[in-house]
Amino acid sequence: MPTAITADSVGLVSPRVAHFTAPLKLACGRTLTDYHLIYETYGTLNAQASNAVLICHALSGHHHAAGYHSMDDTKPGWWDSCIGPGKPIDTNQFFVVSLNNLGGCNGSLGPLSLNPATGKAYGADFPMVTVEDWVHSQARLADRLGINQWAAVVGGSLGGMQALQWSISYPDRIRHAVVIASAPRLSAQNIAFNEVARQAILSDPEFCGGHFQEQNLIPKRGLMLARMVGHITYLSDDAMGAKFGRDLKNDKLNYDFNSVAFQVESYLRYQGEEFSGRFDANTYLLMTKALDYFDPAAAYNDDLVRTLEVAKADFCLMSFTTDWRFSPARSREIVDALLEARKNVSYLEIEASQGHDAFLLPIPRYVQAFRTYMNRIAV
Repeated sequence: MPTAITADSVGLVSPRVAHFTAPLKLACGRTLTDYHLIYETYGTLNAQASNAVLICHALSGHHHAAGYHSMDDTKPGWWDSCIGPGKPIDTNQFFVVSLNNLGGCNGSLGPLSLNPATGKAYGADFPMVTVEDWVHSQARLADRLGINQWAAVVGGSLGGMQALQWSISYPDRIRHAVVIASAPRLSAQNIAFNEVARQAILSDPEFCGGHFQEQNLIPKRGLMLARMVGHITYLSDDAMGAKFGRDLKNDKLNYDFNSVAFQVESYLRYQGEEFSGRFDANTYLLMTKALDYFDPAAAYNDDLVRTLEVAKADFCLMSFTTDWRFSPARSREIVDALLEARKNVSYLEIEASQGHDAFLLPIPRYVQAFRTYMNRIAV
């Protein structure tokens, strides 16, 4: 329970649901005849509707980015360190919109939703979705909210890919793209990590071909393994070493395969256990495939410069020195392409020991730079 809601918090917030009845054609060739998106807003939309900021979430993120849903909450939203009065995304200046993407498992239409054709949960029958599909659905949400142009679209990791796609798909509807710890497309190694995670889920006997809900089952072991693999890649070697080293769990070795010997093993098992209780396996498969398939330059003969020529936004990119999942070199690829395409771009490479997860943390240099850039674009 929060001891007090501080002055720099957005306070208590309530999610809303927007229903859409116009069909949405997806990149995979299928069409959603209707769908819904769950979202939250923080701050006030000004009379010109010119101060709106869209927050795009990463793989396991959702709409609850800041504040609290009730006084019983033990933790605020996932990006509370950066959203609120006086914070980098200052709700005294901006109207902030955060949503759960299509295919998610936190309230938007996804595998857990009822399929009107069968009366059962979609499960594995939910269509494949892409970053481009998400951006199209987000544009419709903007229309619903009366927002013709975002002051900024902001995201880290997979969220940064969405911000980049916004600048390409809707160049007139975004003034600034803030792309943090992201990439223009995944490397082969990143795709490989995602495939290992998917195979952990697909090979779980309780996955049941993606229709585990009908059997009242959860592919818990597969989800745990997928999260453990993923979590290792989100942290740096330095961060894991500083946090755990080779510390033993019980000050002795057990000489077996089932018990936990090291603190890092205990931590990974905890993370896997916690994740398997709150996230949907089919959603995990969908989100990792959306990551794998993101490659906007593919439509332009792999020419990223040509791809970004259509953009009209100004760009801010940030990366972190120990992030090996989305290394600074990947951000610099985008920066170099933007410069060659004659776009306005700011770039900062931040010294941080936390690895990829750094974009979620209140690292002083990061927060300072983030706040400075956002203050420049406040209207």
